[in-house]
Amino acid sequence: MYSPKFAITNKILRNIGLVEAGREVIMNAPLVPAYEKKFREEAIVRTVHHGTHIEGNELNLTEAEKVLKGQSVVARDRDIQEVINYRNVLNYLDFVGKGEASKGKITEEVIKKIHALTVEKIMPPETNGIFRQTQVVVKNSKTGEITFRPPPAIEIPYQMADFLEWLNKTSKEEMHPVLKAGITHYELVRIHPFIDGNGRMARAAATLVLFLDEYDIRKFFSLEEYFDRDALHYYESLKSAAIGELSGWLEYFTEGLAIELSRIKEKVQRLSTDLHLKQKLGGQQVFLSERQISIMEYIQSTGYLNNQGFSDLFPKISEDTILRDLKDLMEKGIIKKEGKTKASRYMLK
Repeated sequence: MYSPKFAITNKILRNIGLVEAGREVIMNAPLVPAYEKKFREEAIVRTVHHGTHIEGNELNLTEAEKVLKGQSVVARDRDIQEVINYRNVLNYLDFVGKGEASKGKITEEVIKKIHALTVEKIMPPETNGIFRQTQVVVKNSKTGEITFRPPPAIEIPYQMADFLEWLNKTSKEEMHPVLKAGITHYELVRIHPFIDGNGRMARAAATLVLFLDEYDIRKFFSLEEYFDRDALHYYESLKSAAIGELSGWLEYFTEGLAIELSRIKEKVQRLSTDLHLKQKLGGQQVFLSERQISIMEYIQSTGYLNNQGFSDLFPKISEDTILRDLKDLMEKGIIKKEGKTKASRYMLK
């Protein structure tokens, strides 16, 4: 049976510590944006754009976002189709991640479906979701350099079955989900089961591992952006594992998630600087509108908000609207009001 070879280095430990710290804040912060949907949509755009750009897609982030919104973009048909396809892949990951397919397991059928969605209308239909029958080489799309030669086609069904058996038998209690995801990413790139589209398929499968092990972290993150920012480092890290020792690759992979979650953690922490706030709210998470978040950030930075500050904070918003937001924050037990009429001050409770 498959058994990955790696050592838990100090760097891996440090990265996973940062991942856990970020996850803890994000999942338990007392104040969470009511526009979580916006955070998720931003992560989806970044994931789709960078996940295809690293493979040579020429659309920029704005153009990719327009395609996802159904707006017209002047670009190669293939580039547009790749973005649409990767969005469909992410929808499928949500479907499988909720246990609505394959009983929450990553099966050969799931891998083939991810691939078929990835290359729809790009590769010939007879190759979509079908293991390759020929030998191929893996090249760096940026430099054209051959990075490694995958196993012969005849070995693919056996190596895939062996790896997936290990993956589905290894619980999150036995191995940290981030390590499982990193190993999945590497192994699917190494086996290279399809003619093309293996990189996107492998990155999607790694994300699915995190989802299935309840490590989705509100779906706020995008590892693809980390890979694409320094594609050469990405390929070199994959190449370092070609000898079968995955420690270097896992250091790189865990660092990516640590960086991404630390960035998101800082966003959430800006809303929740009062360490005792959660106890005050009875342990419940409170969802705030975008305007209420701006009010909270203002109070946290200046100590209070008064009527004179309304126009500075929201020059185009009526006073009545701001007062309604403040009343809601008071009813939620987050802020208090001192004084009356125009001399009132609103402060953290």
